[in-house]
Amino acid sequence: MTAALLTTGLAATGCSGTSGSAIGISNRGSGGVPLQDSYEQVIRDVLPSVIQINTATSTGSGVVYDSNGDIVTNEHVIGDATTVSVLPVSGDQVLTAKVIGEYPPDDLAVVRVTSGASELKPAHFGNSDNVEVGQIVLAMGNPLGLTDSVTQGIVSAIGRTVSANEENGVALITAAIQTSAAINPGNSGGALVDLDEQVIGIPTLAAHLPESGGAAPGIGFAIPSNTVRDIADQLIKDGKVTTSDRAALNVELETSVNAQGQPQGVAILSEENDGAAQRAGVKPGSIIVAIDGQKTPTAQVLLDYLGMHSPGSQVTLTIRNGATTRNVTVTLGMLSS
Repeated sequence: MTAALLTTGLAATGCSGTSGSAIGISNRGSGGVPLQDSYEQVIRDVLPSVIQINTATSTGSGVVYDSNGDIVTNEHVIGDATTVSVLPVSGDQVLTAKVIGEYPPDDLAVVRVTSGASELKPAHFGNSDNVEVGQIVLAMGNPLGLTDSVTQGIVSAIGRTVSANEENGVALITAAIQTSAAINPGNSGGALVDLDEQVIGIPTLAAHLPESGGAAPGIGFAIPSNTVRDIADQLIKDGKVTTSDRAALNVELETSVNAQGQPQGVAILSEENDGAAQRAGVKPGSIIVAIDGQKTPTAQVLLDYLGMHSPGSQVTLTIRNGATTRNVTVTLGMLSS
């Protein structure tokens, strides 16, 4: 999977307790305890909650979410699989898990072990709204198949918007946590942990330089824990996401190209009944060439822009139908599962 960091233009690649109680994140460690001792304590306590996930085509990581055997991971780790193999940190027994639900727009999925849940230790998920730049963090997962690996760094930035181009769609991670902790293929779905032993994010992307494809050291991204908890709770309850808090036009889109094969806008292929576009009078067959005055040569550009808005926000679309171009104000709807 490749991705583009909207704020810098970098590219990125995916790195193939009871939940629900938000815990404040101070990340100051235990007063008077040497830093190395804090590291070791966090690893001892949290690493057993980070497991390896294997499918027929990929290897990644996951975090034990609750005492029922639910495990949260990245959607791109699961792909089209309906069952996966789970290897706990003990490595004593490979467990089988079924896929409970997936939500590609946020690159999240939940799997549940069919037996052996008692062998799994749930992690504690913190309140990512309290994350601060400069906090020390540890990334735990299975990079390059090296099980139970830990890297360390800091929170480099918060509130990033990162788009990930996947084979089967586009994930747009909003409010992503940027970290200097090394993230490599196989870390996807693992845990980004603070020194208070709270999971504050799910590592998902590592940045690569677009001109060379080489790694951009020390730039990785994690889905914030509050997003993880919100989506995971819905997948566990309903098997799908019913409330995404993500803005949408409620249409099916594709990039339109001219006779020379160059992108020229975003074609509306179909629309949801009573969706945002339909309510605004936008018809299938229309070409969106700009939003709020910003050109939209590709569907990716349009989706990235929508990802920075909330349902109920108003945007102005510049629509072309044949030789006619007009502006239409649209009140954005909610992205469905």
